[in-house]
Amino acid sequence: MSQSLTCALLRRPAARASSIARSLSLAALIVAVVAAPRAMHAQTLEDAELLAPRELSATVMYGHDAWSKYWEGGLKRSNENIGTLTTSSVTTTVGYGLSPRLTLFASLPYVQTEASKGVLQGMSGRQDLTLMAKYRLLDPLIGGRARLKLLAVGVAGVPTSDYTPDFLPLSIGLHSKSVTARGAAHLQDRTGWFFDGYAERIWRSNITLNRVGYYANNQWIESNEVAMPDIAEYRGTVGWQRGAWCVPVGVTTHRTLGGSDIRRQDMPFASNRMNFTMAHAELMYFLPGVSGLRLDLGVGRTISGRNVGQSTTIMTGLTYALHL
Repeated sequence: MSQSLTCALLRRPAARASSIARSLSLAALIVAVVAAPRAMHAQTLEDAELLAPRELSATVMYGHDAWSKYWEGGLKRSNENIGTLTTSSVTTTVGYGLSPRLTLFASLPYVQTEASKGVLQGMSGRQDLTLMAKYRLLDPLIGGRARLKLLAVGVAGVPTSDYTPDFLPLSIGLHSKSVTARGAAHLQDRTGWFFDGYAERIWRSNITLNRVGYYANNQWIESNEVAMPDIAEYRGTVGWQRGAWCVPVGVTTHRTLGGSDIRRQDMPFASNRMNFTMAHAELMYFLPGVSGLRLDLGVGRTISGRNVGQSTTIMTGLTYALHL
């Protein structure tokens, strides 16, 4: 089972609090960039780029994530009671360049899930609001030809609707508040080649279930409160950016710091260990004739995992830029 471009079932959603709609959707009809073909930079929630001072951005991105096979612990299998699990999302993101060093973002996805077989009904609704601050620490010029940007990033996530996390894999999220600390770097050569990456730690709050007990870590717990393990995530991207084009290709690794495997022949549980590695590629193109308007396309594929779906994610959106 299984967001940017941002993970789905049993993964975190695109933006950022953990959820099955993560690797699903992460940003991209951003209002952000200035006039014509001066230095235009691809800017998303995942990279180490900033908006220019007084740039306002607004994003609408559609994500489609589907899987028919998943890992139950280390066992890869299918489930005829689910068939193909599809998660669709529309994510709206707003960003503002507060200063040359500080950019702020807010992002909120609307998520819908559906199974192609069986009697289980899908769910839909608003997921978790993500608030992000990117702060540039350093930007030295290296060897007279490559610019290195080092950023500190803080993220907070909070559920915005009363959805249940206790109906995986059809839940739209895990309903846990979260705080994230991230270190990010962007190295770009004057030829247009670049490297972008980050490492982050996510702390998650306990969640409450609408029942008096549950199985976790191979024991029965008489409580409606579930302790959610923290998460470590790493992302590395290489790409080329020149003129109107930006093409990044990378890998994201997501590791749950605790939790247990799905019990044999059981439904997934919110505090399960949900690990995955995803390969992803994006194409960003600033459209001619409309200053600041960018087309974003992306695809991702889960190449290994534990208690997540082997999903394929497709994303598309538009980016528009406005300088106040």
